[in-house]
Amino acid sequence: MWTGRVGQVGRGSIGIETGKTMTNVEILAEAHTRSPQVPRPAPVGCAACSNRRPGWFCSLGSAVLADLELATSTIALPAEASLFSQGDEARCLYLICAGYLKLTAGRADDKQMIVRVAGPGSMLGLYAVLSHGVYEVSAESLTSAQLRPVERERFLNFLRSHKEAQMRAVQCICQEYRFALQDACRIALSETVATRLARLLLELSHQIGEHTDKGEFRFPLLLTHEEMASMTCTTRETVTRTLGQFRKDGWISIEESVITVHQPDKLQNLS
Repeated sequence: MWTGRVGQVGRGSIGIETGKTMTNVEILAEAHTRSPQVPRPAPVGCAACSNRRPGWFCSLGSAVLADLELATSTIALPAEASLFSQGDEARCLYLICAGYLKLTAGRADDKQMIVRVAGPGSMLGLYAVLSHGVYEVSAESLTSAQLRPVERERFLNFLRSHKEAQMRAVQCICQEYRFALQDACRIALSETVATRLARLLLELSHQIGEHTDKGEFRFPLLLTHEEMASMTCTTRETVTRTLGQFRKDGWISIEESVITVHQPDKLQNLS
């Protein structure tokens, strides 16, 4: 397993905390050691990318998007690799082009809490960069991922040049606020494990899932039952048992590491 951590992104190299410096901006991806995931085509440019999501930076207008591409490079991150750690100086932010990362918070010597799972289109480190502060969470890849890092000053210059990008930055911060509020409500306001788990499945459906023509949601099963238990304040055994009941009731199905939510209204009624 690759355990190095991506450090400051410069114009010509990426620092890896193993005493070596890569001279290229690409890190070769390793085989994903978790459950197999739904393959996604590697983007060949923002305009042609099939992973573009509405409301995120990658859905900006063509001219603005072209300028953003000029301010970025492309890196590949292997599975289970640290991108940045909570408390690190925010020297750059990252646009996820493909793959998934988990964001965690907590003290390094204590238990970590998973804040959310970020997928294609998400911008990591936006608030930290705009506030000239530090990363408020840690980011680790759940699958191999492709990202576009943008140095802080380059990004700020990009925002100064494009009002559309300024509005999109505000929208993305509002989105992050909504995610944080959902997380707090799931933990504090849900009285039963089934309700908390239902909320989590619905959140993942909207954050990283695909909405089908049948009104269902599909998303890759990226978290272990232990990690889902951490996010719902329960035990792994209880998560396993509750998911089994959801499957028995026909509300969800799990095949080839993909969850399909067949009856989101049933989960919504629980929450």
